[in-house]
Amino acid sequence: MKQFLISLFFVLFALTSVVQAGGHPAPATDAVAEESAEEKVYQPKSISELMGSFWETTGINAIIDIDDGEMTAEPAGPSAERPMTWFESSLGRIIMIILVFILFYLAIAKNFEPLLLIPIAFGGLLANIPLAHMGGEHGMLGVIYNMGIANEFFPLLIFMGVGAMTDFGPLLANPKTAILGGAAQFGIFGSLIGAVAMGFGLQEASAISIIGGADGPTSIFIANRLAPDMLGAIAVAAYSYMALVPVIQPPIMRALTNKAERQIKMGVQRKVHRLEKLIFPIVVIMLSMLILPESTPLIGAFAFGNFAKESGVVDRLSDTMQNSLINIVTIFLGLGVGSKLAADKFLVLETMGIMIIGLIAFSAGTAMGVLMAKVMNKFSDEPINPLIGAAGVSAVPMSARVVSKVGSEERPGNVLLMHAMGPNVAGVIGSAVAAGVLLSIFK
Repeated sequence: MKQFLISLFFVLFALTSVVQAGGHPAPATDAVAEESAEEKVYQPKSISELMGSFWETTGINAIIDIDDGEMTAEPAGPSAERPMTWFESSLGRIIMIILVFILFYLAIAKNFEPLLLIPIAFGGLLANIPLAHMGGEHGMLGVIYNMGIANEFFPLLIFMGVGAMTDFGPLLANPKTAILGGAAQFGIFGSLIGAVAMGFGLQEASAISIIGGADGPTSIFIANRLAPDMLGAIAVAAYSYMALVPVIQPPIMRALTNKAERQIKMGVQRKVHRLEKLIFPIVVIMLSMLILPESTPLIGAFAFGNFAKESGVVDRLSDTMQNSLINIVTIFLGLGVGSKLAADKFLVLETMGIMIIGLIAFSAGTAMGVLMAKVMNKFSDEPINPLIGAAGVSAVPMSARVVSKVGSEERPGNVLLMHAMGPNVAGVIGSAVAAGVLLSIFK
């Protein structure tokens, strides 16, 4: 009886709902939908027609057919999209896919910063898949790009994680190495002049110039403020050169030094008191606040990560920033940057110009750091290996590792890693300060 009453209740409720629905006219939108459904009635097709429809949706046809009207994929949405040219939809895609496989080779076979190159290259592979619209507003890569690159969020999280992994001890133990970090920023201001000479506006040239510091997060941060239309090209250039530090820097380091200089062995650093490490990030953020507030978002995130680590009382938070957080953000950031390796975005004259300027700027920054170290070595009581000057660029810790590797090859057992971390950390702060200066100019 109980089950019968419950069943009767549901039947009456259903009948009531049907009667009420029938008593009200259907909304206009429903009528339109019904008309649209009637218009889209499936028309029977022959086997050959079905095979033709299938062929039109294949990637092979999209690459071969240069007149298919395929649109570009833009994170900003359909309003920013345009029809692809024949080169972008066919030959350009093939070129970019070959380039992606070269990046895979460098990351896997040569172990060139795989944490950066693997996500970037795979993002580039996905971005060049025909018809999938992966880089569009609602595509996987477009969502990632809008989620943290277009709004500057990922760069700040990366700086937070880098701060938590950074040890200011080498810099505090030998403060004069900060000069090397400053010297390496020559690449930033040198490339600014070069970009203006190539015809870029002063604001655009300022955004491009940060590539000279090989600092991906800072490049994204400043590009979003000064030249949002060029954000993709600048991000790709900056992260490409960060990943290719082991390829670019060693020839420059060897060309500017002789064997005797590369074999210089530096002494043991003094032990830095824990209180010094605890105070330093606070001093840095206070100086930024008073002198260059525009730099505080980056420096603030960096200082917070380091302060949490050095405090010694929030190990769980510090560990999360050093591992889980930065790993997750690196995946998203790499895929987002890789979305700009699509043929229609990368294989354009403007991007090629930015890549050339970035390479020259990064090389100039590396060279200036080495030359400054050679000068300092002439006047220093303690020997300074000029190789550590190359670590003045802010590609941390990649550049310091490259310096240590080259030094150990020249003299087995000569460990330069901790000495190189001093200018490397100074370079991170230096590039953030340089970005703050450029942002202040256009305030």
